[in-house]
Amino acid sequence: MEMSQYLEIFIEESKEHLQACNEKLMELEKNPGDLTIVNDIFRSAHTLKGMSATMGYEDLASLTHQMENVLDAIRNEKNMVTPDLLDAVFASLDLLEDIVFSIADGGDGKKDVTGVVARLKAIEEGKNEAAAAVESAVPPQQSLGAYDDFQKTIIRQSLDQDFQAFELSVTLREGCLLKAVRAFMVFEILDQAGEVIKSAPSVDQLEEENFDHEFTVAIVTKLSKEELESRVLKVSEIERAIAEPIKIESMFAGEVGPPGVQVQSPAGPAASDEANETKPKAASKTIRVNIDRLDVLMNLFEELVIDRGRLETISSDLKNAELQETVERMTRISGDLQSIILNMRMVPVETVFNRFPRMVRQLAKDLNKKIELKVIGAETELDRTVIDEIGDPLVHLIRNSMDHGIEAPEARIQSGKPETGTVELKAYHSGNHVFIEVSDDGAGISREKVLSRAIARGIVSEQDAAEMTDREINSLIFAPGFSTAEQISDISGRGVGLDVVKSAIESLGGSVTVDSEEGRGSLFSVQLPLTLSIISVLMVELEAEKYAIPISSVIETAVIRKDEIMHAHNQKVIDFRGKIVPLVYLNSIFDVPAGSGEDSEYLSMVVVKKGDKLAGLAVDSFIGQLEVVLKPLGSYLNGVFAISGATILGNGEVALIVDCNALIK
Repeated sequence: MEMSQYLEIFIEESKEHLQACNEKLMELEKNPGDLTIVNDIFRSAHTLKGMSATMGYEDLASLTHQMENVLDAIRNEKNMVTPDLLDAVFASLDLLEDIVFSIADGGDGKKDVTGVVARLKAIEEGKNEAAAAVESAVPPQQSLGAYDDFQKTIIRQSLDQDFQAFELSVTLREGCLLKAVRAFMVFEILDQAGEVIKSAPSVDQLEEENFDHEFTVAIVTKLSKEELESRVLKVSEIERAIAEPIKIESMFAGEVGPPGVQVQSPAGPAASDEANETKPKAASKTIRVNIDRLDVLMNLFEELVIDRGRLETISSDLKNAELQETVERMTRISGDLQSIILNMRMVPVETVFNRFPRMVRQLAKDLNKKIELKVIGAETELDRTVIDEIGDPLVHLIRNSMDHGIEAPEARIQSGKPETGTVELKAYHSGNHVFIEVSDDGAGISREKVLSRAIARGIVSEQDAAEMTDREINSLIFAPGFSTAEQISDISGRGVGLDVVKSAIESLGGSVTVDSEEGRGSLFSVQLPLTLSIISVLMVELEAEKYAIPISSVIETAVIRKDEIMHAHNQKVIDFRGKIVPLVYLNSIFDVPAGSGEDSEYLSMVVVKKGDKLAGLAVDSFIGQLEVVLKPLGSYLNGVFAISGATILGNGEVALIVDCNALIK
């Protein structure tokens, strides 16, 4: 069988199972007596083992097999959940992740797993001798138990029609890696030979491999005992198959006459509702789609949006009623289509958040701190392109909170706080944005320490420092190379991190702010756009040039008198609703020649925001709101000041999209 076609599915599903194991192990650490959690981990490990064996990755299969043995000993209450056991299983998961990621990068999946396997085996064999003696003295048995009336009737009528009824016990070889597959192959043979009446364990348990190495089925067939056994033994990995006739006399002992139930011939679909335990489950209604295909779909739709704008312009110029009606209908339909496509690209931030609990556990150990991570709003959805980029900035913020924010247990107790610190990761929607907050109940940001470091590094002057607000001082920690760590460590201290966070978030069209109360904790708030592909903009005009300002940054538009403009610190400002707001002339920023509008006594202005900061952008005129496709400028025009991209308008013109974050300092 050619396996390469299944490689991508194998990698994706392996990552999901490994993530599930990590999450459940974190739960198990908090609730070591909950065997349902152990069963969940066992199922994920078992599925991963089966997939690995099928794909031919022997190191993966052997490691998961040994991990499965340890988990099996826990759920059978032969081993206890201990810190050493958890550390060993976590270490095996780390190695499994390394192997899976190496396969994803084109590797052969081969890795030395003997050390971790030996560690797991030693833990598994640490069970007490009494448990081992009981296990060896009582071999596993699978009994079909009593038959119900319906099953009895099927067997009796089958015997009347020259069929034979057997209880068939099937034993798999020790160490068989694909038990569910072998059971399925046996059932395929039995379905051709006759009618399966009952099985122990049930078919669902067999599919989930929730059995040791033996299962039993009741079957009615026209084959002889020897022929039935020989057919089953042809399946590989079957050690033995023993068929014993069902004794009808003992089955109906003490009953007066047979039950009056009429059924079809056992060769047909008898017992389809009540006794057919092999009935297939309903098919799943979800499919996996490669993100590249969604990108292609989005690119095609973006072209459709551009053509839609062109049609709207033509319709408006021609003023043809039928054309306008058709264009309006097309606009509504394409709007619905746009909503569907964007929703297809939306992914819960849970996919990013899921990797943090394990990171926090390990980092807390490295720092000798007690830290609990609380995750809120993991179901909040964000565009896949944003999801792919937000992971690393959040890692930096969480590590920063753990290292700089949360104090050592002794210090927390002295200050009257609980010994265990809390880092909270929260996501929620607000308008066309998603907010992600990282907060902690640690020491907060020291105003004096930040200012002294900033002055020493020449980031601010002593005169400016005296006039800065708390939030402005807090924002200094985002300066390149800034760090308040006394000692350089593997975790932080080199001044690389928060400046990267800020630039990464702003490159996504977002912003990050920090609030802190010394001694009480800090709050980092990240604001992100829902999507980066199709955005709503306010179209403005500077002489003959058109520019687009993202609606997400716009507070309002206004027309002011030029005599209302004031000066402060060599900067033109206006009084906007009682707040002094700097005025930015876009024609000077983008070097657009001044036109006849200079003689007017009025000035058109767009008030924009960046976090809690405002600015007024002076323009010549407003055109209106429009949905546009955001296109990158390309490598030749990379880094153009205050321009985040471009778009193609309905008349074929190109309009540049203004980056408001770059204009507000």
